Amino acid sequence: MIAVTTIEEVRQYVASWKKQGYTIGLVPTMGYLHEGHASLVDKAVEMCDKVVVSDFVNPTQFGPGEDLETYPRDFEMDCKLLEEHGADLVFHPEVDEMYLEDAATYVEILNDMPKQLCGKTRPIHFRGVCTVVSKLFNIVTPDKAFFGMKDAQQLSIICKMVRDMSYGIEIVGCPIIREDDGLAKSSRNTYLSPEERKAALVLSKAVKLGEGMARNGEKSCENILKAQVQLIEKEPLAKIDYVSAVDFNTLKQSQSVEEGTLFAMAVYIGKTRLIDNFLYKEGE
Repeated sequence: MIAVTTIEEVRQYVASWKKQGYTIGLVPTMGYLHEGHASLVDKAVEMCDKVVVSDFVNPTQFGPGEDLETYPRDFEMDCKLLEEHGADLVFHPEVDEMYLEDAATYVEILNDMPKQLCGKTRPIHFRGVCTVVSKLFNIVTPDKAFFGMKDAQQLSIICKMVRDMSYGIEIVGCPIIREDDGLAKSSRNTYLSPEERKAALVLSKAVKLGEGMARNGEKSCENILKAQVQLIEKEPLAKIDYVSAVDFNTLKQSQSVEEGTLFAMAVYIGKTRLIDNFLYKEGE
C-alpha cells in the first residue's frame, strides 16, 4: 500500500491508474479505523480496481467545545488495517495541505436537511462534512465512494450534494457494523469507561426494539419513538439528544412507517455522544 501526504501525489497515482483503465474507489475516514471502516474498504475492493482511503481528522466539521483535539488518532494502526484489507493508497494530509491559510470557500446545503437530527446541536458540522468530501472528490475523482450507514444523516446529505452538484460519482452506503453485544462500532467508543460501555448498549437495544415493532406491523412512528425513549430513559447514565423518525431521502419528519423511514438517535453516555439508527425497508 502506498502512503502519501500531498494532493499532488494522490493526483499522480490516480491519473496513472486511470490511464490503465482502472476504476477508482474512495473511502473517506477520519482515521482510528475499526471493523466498520474495514467493511467499507472490503466493499470498495470488491467493486473497484483501485481503492484510495483518506485518513484525515477534518477540523471544519468540529464546533467549539467538541472533541477535535482529543479525537483518537493512530496512523500506524490504521495503515496495518488498510493493508490487511487491500487498500491501494492512503492519503494522510496535514491540515494546511487541505485548507490554505486564507481559505474562504465552503460547500453547504441550504435546505433544512443539515438542520435536522445531529444538525440541531451541531450547526456547522455538515457544512464541514460537505466541504471536505467535496474536496476529496475533486482530489481523487473516484468512480464510487463508500460511506457507512451508521452516519445516516451524513450519507443522506452527501447523496443530495452529489445529485445537486452533478458529480457523477456513485455513492455506496454500507451496513452498520456492530460489536458482538450490539454496540455500533465507533472511534468514540474508546472514550467510554467500563461502566459507560455497558450503559451504551441501551442505544442498540432501543434500535432493536423499534426495528422489531416496525417489522411486526406497527405503523405509528410516534408509538415506536415513545417506546424507544422510555427504554433509553431507564438507563441512568444516558441523556437523550434526539430520537427521531425521518424520511431518509429528505430528512423530513415521518408520521407513519414506510419504505425508507429512518429511525435515528443521538444519546450522551456520560460525556460521550453516540449515534445509532435503523432504516425500515419493506420485506426485511
